[in-house]
Amino acid sequence: MKLLHIDSSPLGDASVTRQLTASIVEAFRGAEAGVEVVRRDLAVATPDHVTGELMQVVKFRNLEGLNARQKAELDLTDALVDEFLAADVVVIGAPMYNFTVPTQLKAWIDRIAQAGRTFRYTETGPVGLAGGKKVIIASARGGVYSTNPALAGLDHQESYLRTVLGFLGVTDVTVIRAEGIGMGPEARAKALDAAQREIEALTVAA
Repeated sequence: MKLLHIDSSPLGDASVTRQLTASIVEAFRGAEAGVEVVRRDLAVATPDHVTGELMQVVKFRNLEGLNARQKAELDLTDALVDEFLAADVVVIGAPMYNFTVPTQLKAWIDRIAQAGRTFRYTETGPVGLAGGKKVIIASARGGVYSTNPALAGLDHQESYLRTVLGFLGVTDVTVIRAEGIGMGPEARAKALDAAQREIEALTVAA
């Protein structure tokens, strides 16, 4: 099994999602021998956001007369796509920042969403090319959104990730969620405990 481990929180040891992704990866290692893990820490090495110049190279693949930086960015993009496509399981740490995902994670998504590799356009619409893998999202939120109808419409984090992954053909998506971590120590501990129980159940299911 090949497992791609993605972290995006810049909070280091204080990050809830980093704690959750580490636990998920260890659960897979414990459940199956020989798991090959590739790690991408997007807070340590964030792909550059796509400017107009980079868009021509990494999205539109205009490859004539590339300078050294453009070649390096193209190589990075291809490496990120290769990692994603090769993975049987992808574990993504995704905290909610201002109702959506961190900018570091968005930069990664902008690289792996590649026409002709992870999706293609057809006469009847887009078709995802990256199916057949399992994605587990470790989600952390300061408030409670999933069970609060008044706040559910503010969730552009999990809903966005499900939309992007579905567009790429990934339909096997599980969310391990820690909500209410900003609502005091007791709520945080309760959220982490609930998330850990979900991880343990996920291991049994796997």
